Amino acid sequence: MNRTTCLGALAVSLISNVSLAESVDDKIARAESAAPSDISAEATIMDVDGTVLRNGSNGWVCLPGVGLIPSDEHPMCNDAVWMKWMAAVGAGTEFSTDVIGVSYMLQGDAMVNNDNPMATDPNDGGVWVQDGPHIMMLFPNMDMLADLPRDPFAGGPYVMWGETPLAHVMMPLEAK
Repeated sequence: MNRTTCLGALAVSLISNVSLAESVDDKIARAESAAPSDISAEATIMDVDGTVLRNGSNGWVCLPGVGLIPSDEHPMCNDAVWMKWMAAVGAGTEFSTDVIGVSYMLQGDAMVNNDNPMATDPNDGGVWVQDGPHIMMLFPNMDMLADLPRDPFAGGPYVMWGETPLAHVMMPLEAK
């Protein structure tokens, strides 16, 4: 292949990648779809890399994907407690709260291991689950969750990552 052909192929590749790049408006629209509009319309919209795409006024932060999962495009809207949880998980530091935290994922989420947040192989024998629309809640005292099932297929709310410091309640909004 000669130099002109190589440069032409590179230009086509770059133009193709630019045309496939998602616009800021598309990211904002996907992020807004994570929660009811009375929350997301006034929320700060933050890209998965931390770039603020739109400033908000209600204390909520909506993202077009879950930055903790590479290439994930399942949007979420988080209150301040969940944003602290996300930061702690991303940094590998401890998390605790003295108030309840709420996160919306009305477009569902990625396939994850219900017991081990670090698992990456769906064939590892663990319990893997992918929920449709749901709400997630963090609690200051894990004893409050003692009577909730850990089984995501039991029906109704269940505890995800219950034996870890990242434990939270999943509240599916539709049947699996």
